[in-house]
Amino acid sequence: MAPRLSGRTAVAACALALALTGGAVAIGGSGSDPAPAAVAPAAPPPGHPGTAALDASVRSLQSHLRAQPKDFTSWATLGTAYVEQARTTGDPSRYAQADRALARSLRLHPRDNDAALAGRAALAAARHDFSHALSDARRALAVNPYSERALSTRVDALVELGRYAEAERAVDEADRRRPGIPVLTRFSYVAELRGDVPTAHHALTRALSSASSPGDVAYTATALGQLAFRQGDFGAALRHCGRALRADAGYVPALECRARARAGKGDRAGAVRDLRNVVARYPLPGPLVELGELYEAQGDSAAARDQYALVSAWIGLARANGVDVDLDTALAAADHGDPKAALRAARAEWDRRRTVHTADALAWALHRNGKDTEALPYSRRATATGFREASFFYHRGVIARGTERTKWLRKALTTNPAFSPLSAPRARALLRTAS
Repeated sequence: MAPRLSGRTAVAACALALALTGGAVAIGGSGSDPAPAAVAPAAPPPGHPGTAALDASVRSLQSHLRAQPKDFTSWATLGTAYVEQARTTGDPSRYAQADRALARSLRLHPRDNDAALAGRAALAAARHDFSHALSDARRALAVNPYSERALSTRVDALVELGRYAEAERAVDEADRRRPGIPVLTRFSYVAELRGDVPTAHHALTRALSSASSPGDVAYTATALGQLAFRQGDFGAALRHCGRALRADAGYVPALECRARARAGKGDRAGAVRDLRNVVARYPLPGPLVELGELYEAQGDSAAARDQYALVSAWIGLARANGVDVDLDTALAAADHGDPKAALRAARAEWDRRRTVHTADALAWALHRNGKDTEALPYSRRATATGFREASFFYHRGVIARGTERTKWLRKALTTNPAFSPLSAPRARALLRTAS
């Protein structure tokens, strides 16, 4: 059963419903159509303008298309800009607008329209439909082998489908064809997935050194901050996220990253302020759970329940609008909802894509349902590539027994001693009882 919404949380849920279904009035669309909700894409499209510049670009394109409605290239550009807006602002109504704009571009010019195909691939990735993202990216590359967006989305889709060896080959090919920041950031993540943190850091440092636009600086600096946080270097994370926010004060991933780093440094009040700022505008599952856990760690269980209830509200609204939310459901419900619903969602997601993240989600959902024997092989698979994610190590330590438990709990805390407001203290408590 989903958490019961308090009075103030019900008001927030209504606002969330408006955010997920409203704002659909735009050129080429009908305000009466409910807009699908979606989570943010795993990685951003190439060429990241700052938030203000992106908004100005969208307004300019809308004005141009009112005067020149048959300009198929501009329709494709507008559709892709809507995808980027959804990523940077957390406004999922933009995905429906992107869909309409890209469809119009393809109706006007159905043959060899690589810009619209690449935009459609980016849209599918943003909605976590990675199989279609891959097929559309390949169709775009068949028309234009040098399409930066299609090359980037192909890498993203292969990564998110768990096809890591293919992703490495794809990122090498992208680097040969279109070297630059989009490829470097993806090269970094592919390296990190196999546990090569120095190479990942070097690639992002190169990307940041070549960044000039506010959006590129914000994205690459935030990526460095997130990498530093995952390794438990909270000071470096704060520095990088601070640089990102100086470049683009509206860049929400940087604000969320700074909140986590502040919590890691012991500044829970600062972390709560940052996360409240994030979720007030963009109440997505990740920051909602993090804020709830911070409240819970401080003993404010009522405020924590409010955040977890909003996660349930978001998931329900997103699912009603046809969005794949199984991974979000599995991650949130396992600890803060219905473990049986978490397991159903995790199994469904595992059937679609077999990544380290889905393996970990399935392992933990199985554990929360008392199925540790079945969970352990999935947890081992989640930690098999070398990816240094402390929560994966913690989950394996909890699921395992004996010396294996001690090893993985220690590894979680060595990697990142503040990986979670609730789970990191639990890991320390388990180690004390084991010794």
